[in-house]
Amino acid sequence: MASSNTTLAEASNITTMAGRSNSTEAASPYSFHFGMLLNPDYLLVEAQVIFSALSIIWLGAHASLRRPPSAAHAKPKNGKKKVKDVQFAEGFTASDAIMLPVTAAIVLVGLYYALEWFKDPDIVNRVLRIYLSTVSIASLGAAAGHGLDIITSLVFPGLWVDRKGTLYRVDSDHQHQVKVGEGDVETEVVEIKTPFPSFLSTLPLSHGKIQAAWEIRNLLTEEWTVRLAAHGLGLAEFSIKLNTLLGFLIAISTTIAYNTTKWFFLPNLLGSAACYSSFSLMSPTSFSIGSAILVGLFFYDIIMVFYTPYMITVAKKIDAPIKLVFNTGRGVSMLGLGDIVVPGMLMAMALRFDLHQFYHKQMKLEPIDLVSELATATPGETVMVSETQYRRVKPTYADPEGQWGNRFWTTKLGSLSPVSIATSVRAATAFPKPYFYASMLGYFAGMLVTLTMLLVFNHGQPALLYLVPGVTGSLWLTALARGELKDMYGYTEDGSMDVEDVIVEVDSTGKTIEAVKSTAEEKGETKDNKTGKEAVARTEKGEGDYDVFLFSVTAPRRRAPKRD
Repeated sequence: MASSNTTLAEASNITTMAGRSNSTEAASPYSFHFGMLLNPDYLLVEAQVIFSALSIIWLGAHASLRRPPSAAHAKPKNGKKKVKDVQFAEGFTASDAIMLPVTAAIVLVGLYYALEWFKDPDIVNRVLRIYLSTVSIASLGAAAGHGLDIITSLVFPGLWVDRKGTLYRVDSDHQHQVKVGEGDVETEVVEIKTPFPSFLSTLPLSHGKIQAAWEIRNLLTEEWTVRLAAHGLGLAEFSIKLNTLLGFLIAISTTIAYNTTKWFFLPNLLGSAACYSSFSLMSPTSFSIGSAILVGLFFYDIIMVFYTPYMITVAKKIDAPIKLVFNTGRGVSMLGLGDIVVPGMLMAMALRFDLHQFYHKQMKLEPIDLVSELATATPGETVMVSETQYRRVKPTYADPEGQWGNRFWTTKLGSLSPVSIATSVRAATAFPKPYFYASMLGYFAGMLVTLTMLLVFNHGQPALLYLVPGVTGSLWLTALARGELKDMYGYTEDGSMDVEDVIVEVDSTGKTIEAVKSTAEEKGETKDNKTGKEAVARTEKGEGDYDVFLFSVTAPRRRAPKRD
């Protein structure tokens, strides 16, 4: 914590600091005693700091989940298009382990001298507040939209279970509900005409209210297709939900309020949203690169806090959403966004690796006969040779988007996991997470050590000095203990692992000896991109019509409910 008269806070992104509560104590010799760690005010504030950081990382890591290379796309239903994978906007390379600390140092030193040059920090603060809050609209809009999606899934889930353990699915097309058995097979239509789950489905509603509930469900869950084209500039096409639009309205309103009011929680809200969204945009690409980046910033943090005036000076004077601030009657405690984002991006990758391992262990080997033509000793003659090999068959991916409401309504009271019959919900939300939980524990331990050192030395501490060993150490030691060091080291999110129709050789114990990628996958000649290439070829030849300017929003056509 930091006091109101001696503010020892953290700078643009990486340091947490603490101070004492009054000027009398500040003037007297400082003496640490362990009883200070048990001070109720100190414990309360630092509990807020740790809980806030872990909550942001937990939510952001789960929002960053996407189909791992060990899982196959789910088959499209009802004539829908194949869902395309969302790619990371920033995939770090090995050179970033050097460039990120250098870039961070340049920004920090630049801020320091800007403050010195202007003399008045309000000028720099005003510019930073306007710039950062405007940039944060996209992050806060995405976070708010995801929050509304979770609320929608709680009110209108797709699956729920009753007290007897019977699983039900809500069918929007038929506007009724059906029982679901083993293997996700629908077994029986039930007399439930509302879109609500559990006891909510028994509410006495009129026919008009029930129809209105179905319409609201469809409006909040369906996706609209937005197309924007300009001749010579290209075509952009993407899907959007009503909740996404509402989220951006919330974000714009929050940004305006932040720049016009003094509400203390708004900077924390903007900063938290920026951290949350960063995990879905950035990937360390591999654990080795991520660990190297953290090590580079580890040394950067130590140098800037202990050996230069830049970090503390900037932290004391900058008033912008670059840190989380927790006020108490005894002082202020601060945590830089970098202390969340830097280790958090590796922790988010650990969660995605857990998901990859979950599906990888479900892969099956399907025997196939490969026929090859071999030349014989006689010129002009060949022999057909048949050989049995095995093809890896990936399990089908269960998208976690919109599944949190399903998990809530398919988990019995007193249990932590959905019922076993809800296989898709369990796969999407309740898969084993040993690496992610290990990294959370390492982060928690690192924060405890950081906060303890604040009191021991009564001086600002570089948080990454303790967080980096805690997070990276917990991950690599977990891999060592589980015998998965090779898997963890070889895991990458650069797309090279995402192959299909892989033929492998196995030994007598069924263990894979060698894997060979199929030529079709290596070339990427799927049906979708072939169609796209043909369309581009027609356009280049001048065939067919083209759009000079186009903006359209297309919603799924709602027909009368299907009746069996």
